[in-house]
Amino acid sequence: MGKDFSTVQGGKGANQAVAASRAGGDVTFIACVGSDAFGQQAIDAYQKDGINTSCIQKIDDVATGVALINVAHSGENSISVAPGANAHLVPETIDKFRDVILDSDIILLQLEIPLETVYHVTSMASKANIPVVLNPAPAREIDQATMKLLTLVTPNEHEASLLSGCWPEAHDEKESALEIQKKGVKSVVVTLGSKGAFFLDNNGSGVVNVANVKAIDTTAAGDTFNGYLVVELAKGKNLPESIKLANKAAAISVTRRGAQPSIPYIDELT
Repeated sequence: MGKDFSTVQGGKGANQAVAASRAGGDVTFIACVGSDAFGQQAIDAYQKDGINTSCIQKIDDVATGVALINVAHSGENSISVAPGANAHLVPETIDKFRDVILDSDIILLQLEIPLETVYHVTSMASKANIPVVLNPAPAREIDQATMKLLTLVTPNEHEASLLSGCWPEAHDEKESALEIQKKGVKSVVVTLGSKGAFFLDNNGSGVVNVANVKAIDTTAAGDTFNGYLVVELAKGKNLPESIKLANKAAAISVTRRGAQPSIPYIDELT
């Protein structure tokens, strides 16, 4: 038996777009929603956050993606997703927004959309030398050719074990990151929850610690981290500096309930 229930805006790509906007980024969100009330509510919410929604497609007779999130007393969560309109974000749709993509300073992707779309965008951006960051969540296997084109991947420990084949019981995050880097990706950040984040790039490696807070809901913490991270990278900050601010934002988010309602604004971090 559960206790409280609430309905809030969410979705990995959406959360990350909101986080990037609240971090001070100039964000365009490319997505598909259903032609239902949830879809319009989502678009209205993005616009209130200053996100460019001109590339969001409404799909007739299809439900907007929905997630059912169970949150334990510890703050940890488990999530079941019905992708709905997300499945309609196909390469043919992406091609309509080619000019928008090629005008970007940095691109952030996640895996609640079709894999062929992730591959298509990565290939397009790579040819134009635009950095691509992939948050490989929910955990799925990634094509080897695509891994070689990615600038940065940002798995959590479970996702890192899947990508690397190094299971946590026998390997630490550094070993996982090294195995992932061997697949061709330039840089790796493994998020470690309350332990911070481990990074590996051509300039070195290490753990960037995070403040100790009492977590009540970890929903969207990873999305908050990724949104803030890419904005800092787009500003020209190095990876450890970018992680430091992203950690701070994620730490605030876990002290609040819900997905997008938990994501802090940049002025809350100063």
